This record gives sequence, C-alpha cells and structure tokens, in this order.
Amino acid sequence: MIIDAHQHFWQVGRFDYPWMKSDVEVLYRDYLPEQLEPVLKENGVSSTVLVQASNSVSETRWLLELANTYPFIAGVVGWVDLESPEVDQQLDEFTAYPKFKGVRHLVESEPDDDWLVRPAVLNGLRQVAGSGVTYDLLVHTRHLKHVARLADACPDLLMVIDHMAKPPIASREFDSWFRELKPVAANPNVYCKLSGLVTEAKWDSWHTDDLGPYVDAAFELFGPDRLMFGSDHPVCLLAASYARVLDSFHELSQDLPDDAHQQIFSRNAIDFYRLKLDG
Repeated sequence: MIIDAHQHFWQVGRFDYPWMKSDVEVLYRDYLPEQLEPVLKENGVSSTVLVQASNSVSETRWLLELANTYPFIAGVVGWVDLESPEVDQQLDEFTAYPKFKGVRHLVESEPDDDWLVRPAVLNGLRQVAGSGVTYDLLVHTRHLKHVARLADACPDLLMVIDHMAKPPIASREFDSWFRELKPVAANPNVYCKLSGLVTEAKWDSWHTDDLGPYVDAAFELFGPDRLMFGSDHPVCLLAASYARVLDSFHELSQDLPDDAHQQIFSRNAIDFYRLKLDG
C-alpha cells in the first residue's frame, strides 16, 4: 500500500492563489481529481491527503466536497483563520466532516518570518490541537527557529513539516538548513514530509543523488517513525512526473528495512492523520 500524504487540486481563478503566476504554464491550469486518479492507479497509490493551496475557508469547503465525491481522497488539510476570534466556529464546521484531518496556512507568503509565534496565532493553534486535528507547516529554513518555539508552546499539537522545509538543493547548501532543522526534529510532536524536493533542485537537470544528502539527514533526524511520502503533485510537474518523484523516493529508501519502508509510504500517514481507508 502507498499513500500520498501531500497533493493539491485547484481551479485557476476560483480562489486566491498568491503563489500562482500566469507565466508558469504547467501550473497555471486546472488540476482536478479525474486527472490525477488514473495516475495514482498507474503508480500503485491507493489513497491521498489533499492539502490546501489557498488561505480560504471557501476553498476548504470545496476540497471537502471533492473528498466526499472521490473515495481515493482519504483526508483533507484545509485552512482556518488562526488569528480570528471565529477560529473555533470554523473548526467546529470542518471537524463535522470525517475527512477533515488538519490545517495549513501559507506561512511562506507571510511578510513576517515570526508569524507562527504571534500570540493570536498561537492561541489559534492551541484550539487546533484541542479540536483533535493536525497542523502542516509550510516553511523555509528561515522559519525553523520559530517552529522550535511553536513546538515548545504547543506540545499537544501534532505538526508535520511540509517539503522538509524546502532545503536549498539547487545551490547544494546544507549546513544552515540542517542546523536549524535539528532542534525542531528533537520535538516528538513534529513529523516531516519527504515531499517537494524535486522543485528545490535544478528543475531540468536534477538527479536522485542530488536529493540524497537531504533525505539521509531526514532519516537521521526524524527516523522512519516520523517521516511520510508526499508527491506534491501537481507542483512536482515543474521538475518531474509523478512516477519519477515516487521512483526517486523508493530508490532513496531502498536500504531501509521493509517495516520502515511501510511506515514512510503508508502507516505514518494513516496514524498521523487518523485516516480511514474503508472507502
């Protein structure tokens, strides 16, 4: 069994996507379930976790509608306004849906690197923890010191770092990323996704070996108990097909024991997001 713990759907113009640029043609188009479903079947992927791409409660409602229509979507990571006094009402609305599993915010789009540790945001994240759902961290190396503070402030909040905090693979920088990630990984409530790496490498010339030092570091820091595979489709299409992304992560984990492999490619996602796979 393979579970893709990180993929997206969107419709151009339907919601506000601050990261979407019209000149990036491969992304500036609609991506919907009927396009991805045959790709999943071709690659032996049984279920996915659908992750928000817009800071919008309206988008979250739409994603939940898609999840109710397509059984392969096992969970949805949506958005709530963490700084709003109505965050509890938004959480009550969404947690009524069995497939609502987590919250994410486009932290990388915030002008202030310390957005995560604003008092209002911390209060909202404590309510997320109290509602029994998880939090996905869309961050870069510069945000990791604030993630460490967040983990201390919200020890009951289960969190996962998306895309390994986007290490600077293309420039082959390593030390500062590893140094900032290490204290974050020391927190047992923080997990990490093996996702989004091909688009941090050189899009037109990367090789699996380019990802190796960073993935090995993730194995070292988080261990197989707190890592999960994600394709980051369709963003990955900037640099690779779905199949090549999956094959690369299989290759990079080929020396792990079978049990560890199963954890990374299915069991950790099931446990972290409390997925129900009975269709």
